Amino acid sequence: MTVTRHDTPAASLTGTRTGDGTVNIAAQLTAMAARYPDKRAVVWTAGRDGSGRARYAHVTFVELEQETDRYAHGLEHVGITRGTRTIFFVTPGLDFFALVFALFKVGAVPVMIDPGIGRQQMRVCLSEVQGEAFIGVPRAHVFRTLYPGSFRSVRVAVTVGRRWFWGGLRLADIRTDPWRPYEPAPTHETDPAAILFTSGSTGPAKGVLYDHGMFDAQVRYLHSHFGYSAEEVDLPTFPLFALFDAALGMTAVIPEMDFSRPGSVDPRKIIEPIADHGVTHMFGSPALLDRVSRYGEANGTTLPTLKRVVTAGAPVPPVVLERMHAMLRPEAELHTPYGATEALPVASIGSREILNDTAEQTKRGAGTCVGRPMNGLDVRIIRIDDAPIADWSDDLELPAGEIGEITVTGSVVTRSYHNNPGATALAKIAHGTSIRHRMGDVGYVDEVGRLWFCGRKAHRVVTRTATLFTVPCEAIFNRHPRVFRSALVGVGDPGQQTPVICIQLEDDDTGSDQAVLTRELLTLAAADARTRDITTVLFHPGFPVDARHNSKIVREKLAVWAAEQLR
Repeated sequence: MTVTRHDTPAASLTGTRTGDGTVNIAAQLTAMAARYPDKRAVVWTAGRDGSGRARYAHVTFVELEQETDRYAHGLEHVGITRGTRTIFFVTPGLDFFALVFALFKVGAVPVMIDPGIGRQQMRVCLSEVQGEAFIGVPRAHVFRTLYPGSFRSVRVAVTVGRRWFWGGLRLADIRTDPWRPYEPAPTHETDPAAILFTSGSTGPAKGVLYDHGMFDAQVRYLHSHFGYSAEEVDLPTFPLFALFDAALGMTAVIPEMDFSRPGSVDPRKIIEPIADHGVTHMFGSPALLDRVSRYGEANGTTLPTLKRVVTAGAPVPPVVLERMHAMLRPEAELHTPYGATEALPVASIGSREILNDTAEQTKRGAGTCVGRPMNGLDVRIIRIDDAPIADWSDDLELPAGEIGEITVTGSVVTRSYHNNPGATALAKIAHGTSIRHRMGDVGYVDEVGRLWFCGRKAHRVVTRTATLFTVPCEAIFNRHPRVFRSALVGVGDPGQQTPVICIQLEDDDTGSDQAVLTRELLTLAAADARTRDITTVLFHPGFPVDARHNSKIVREKLAVWAAEQLR
């Protein structure tokens, strides 16, 4: 079934596009600096006083704009110019913002890889991307010296922080003074803007090639769909999302946290800056919101300044939404946009619609409703196929209510992976003059045009008699009050797999009566047609999760573990 929103996102914000047809996302920062010169752009923790209260530092929009100009001139001087693939490992803060926008200004292509994917995957990604420049904190340069083979193509290296034995340039070496304006490179919609690697949680990490037109479209969607405005103060807990703040004129308050481990965040270090700065908007992964909302429930904490929370990375349990709502003012909303690195955002739904309508269906095994497609996007459900599909054909499409693979085309859809034609062939379908992205997720469209997510295509369990989808099946087991979460995996070859349900109990549950609990879980399974073939239950102490959001269950690792247990 096709779901198309024909209305397009709001017109480009001032400064992104110019009269000659060029598009450079850095021009939006220039526009915001002209409009709000003295407004705080970036705020960060700069130590603590004797009583343990945070002390803060900040830069204004005009100061941030001038800092990016200084770096842009310096980057150009050392040979980082238009099209230079620049590996970027800098922690969130002033340097992060200034350097990324400086790279956009000169037309370079920042390459961003999540360090949490592990050393081996990192080495493969870096070898694949063939970066020509490297900007990173000292720890990243240590990695570069340990694995020089992955950095053979790098000709310019810059250290952000203390430079030790590895040589190269320091940050001060590329910061020019006195300040003088820098005219952004005249890039166009289809010119490469960045290479962002996927999390690698459901397969090898892949470099997604973004162009300037896609960044421009994403900024417009944030402005038009979610109502972001320059009057707002944001608390971004995912570094890449923080970049949109500067483009939208929003103040970014950088929390004191390990951004690679959002699921282990200290809730007090999220709550404190929200209160200190009157934060109106925040992004948090489901794992982070779970920790914050549990703390709020236990301590009676409220967050009255927040009017909007956005969460993504994995399906959000309704109980987390309920706990978060209890901390917010009555009119506040939690949004759960759906998408992927290759296409974001695709759809979105608010917490009120979830809690008042779709949550009960989710508990009964209907999947997770991710809302209606964004304006101007064309979402279609196609029959499940693991092989490449070169060209679109109408007979690929499935009717409403039937589970298939989710596909999408539109302005926020990337056209290819960098230097990976095999992955591109598997994920992209030529559809007229457009490119349709195969999300790698399975789901369906209901009778009112809402999209429902039923899991990853690669995670479906195919037995001799049926195909089982993870999210609907797991919902049946998640009904048990002692189950924190569950994960369906298949053991054996596709077509002959044995379905196994892995159970993670609540933290304070010792699981001492596993035999009794197993019987109760199997009774639940037997009562539902989707799960009655699941007769094997295994208890796991703590599921492996993705490095980026700490929310997606890494079922590939669980499947290996389950196979070992069954032996």
